[in-house]
This record gives sequence, C-alpha cells and structure tokens, in this order.
Amino acid sequence: MKQRIFQRLLMTAAVAGLLTVGAHAARRSVPVQVDADTLPVRGYVDSGVTYVPLRALLNGLDAGWRVWWDSSAGQAAAESEDDTLRADPAADTLTVNSRTFHGRVTVENGVTYVPLRAVCEALGCTVEWDAYSGGAAVTSPGAACNASELYWLAHIIYAESGAESMTGQIAVGNVILNRVASPQFPDTVQAVIFDRKDAVQFEPVGNGRIYQSPSETSVEAARQALAGENIIGDALYFYAPALSQGVWINANCTYQQTIGCHRFYL
Repeated sequence: MKQRIFQRLLMTAAVAGLLTVGAHAARRSVPVQVDADTLPVRGYVDSGVTYVPLRALLNGLDAGWRVWWDSSAGQAAAESEDDTLRADPAADTLTVNSRTFHGRVTVENGVTYVPLRAVCEALGCTVEWDAYSGGAAVTSPGAACNASELYWLAHIIYAESGAESMTGQIAVGNVILNRVASPQFPDTVQAVIFDRKDAVQFEPVGNGRIYQSPSETSVEAARQALAGENIIGDALYFYAPALSQGVWINANCTYQQTIGCHRFYL
C-alpha cells in the first residue's frame, strides 16, 4: 500500500512538472519594434497575447516618459507631459488617463510586463504583427510612417547603400516603393524586399545583411522616401557594376541614371 501511495505521489509530481514545463514552453520570446527601432529587450507571446517590459516600451515611444515603481501602492507608475499610467500586478489592471481596464500584469526579476496591444492602443498607438521579423510592430501616435514599412525600408536602404550619399540612399528607397506601386511586384514594402518569386531580389536578403541595424541616415532616407521624395522617377531596378554584371537588367531594362555606385533602370 505504501509503495502504491509513493508511486502515485511520484506520478502526480511528474505530471505537475510536465504541466509547468509545458506552460513555460508556451511562452515565446519575440522582438518588439517601435517605429524604426527595435526595443533593447524582448517581449514574449503567451496564449496569443504579446507582453512587453513597460519601461522599455515607454522609453521607445520617446514621449518624455518618467517611469518608477510605487512601492506604497505596489504598482508600476509612469507619466509624460500628456499621459499617466498605472499597472497593478495584484489586481491585473491597467489605468491609463483615469480609464481602468483588465490586463495581466506581472513582475519578473524586477521588470514589469504589460499586454502590449492594450497599453499601446490606450496611448493612441497602432500595433500589428510583423511576420518578417516574427514580432510586434508599434507605430507611435502621430507618426508619419507605418512602423513596419519604415523599419524594413530603412534596413534595405542601409544594407544596399549605407555608404552612399543621402541622395543615393533615397534612390534605393524609391525603387522599393516603385515596386510596391507596380502590378509586377508585391504590394507591400516588406513583401517586395523579401520577394522570392524569381529568386531572391535583393542580395542582403540572401546573405543576412538585411538584419543589420540601419544608420540614422538610412532611417532618415526611408522617412523621406515614404514622405514622397523621389530621386529616380519610375525606376524599378538598380545594381552596382563593381559587384554585379547586371546581365539581365542590361538586356531587358532601360538605363535611366547613375547615382554613386548604383545604376538605375526603368
């Protein structure tokens, strides 16, 4: 009898351990980007909800937020010039500008995690899932550009022309946006960049340089291109003669102009 009881206890402990491991495994670490920048710490997805460190998120929004832990209330608190926020882990509530709503709040190793979409939408941000980064993209209030578009356009500009002048970098951005507008290519910035219909379209996608952090100049070039600045008209192709012979482009496209190390074609 004692042996059976002991065996049952072992089985119960084993099942509890499996459940704990399963619950932990269900949590998936993900990057979170705000406009053109990736937050320095990652969030996680649990049961379809993305959670993010509160301080990192608010610092990423760059709205002059001050964030602190209110030990007397047992809450994370934050305020900017226009907004106030409280995150209560005991009650699982979030209060933004006197509006309180439920959302799981946890404190792990001194870091307060909050549900990303709930907080962002309460602050006037928009949130979308970026399948190409495998994470969440937040567009801050009043931003002129969609976060995912700006993020990836800045990345491809930097990877293809980071050493070029501002004019040369904007021109590369123009090619991407011209393809988005053309029926010959996919209809989003991200899909154009990662297009593999006729093999990889841009070498940085193949060799991984697309994932390098862009310079401030490349981010600004992306902003200007998205705002309508156009250097190369309707050009859909470019290549660098020092790195490629451009056989197909030369045989099938009309040369337009050369900017820096790149030749552009219609």
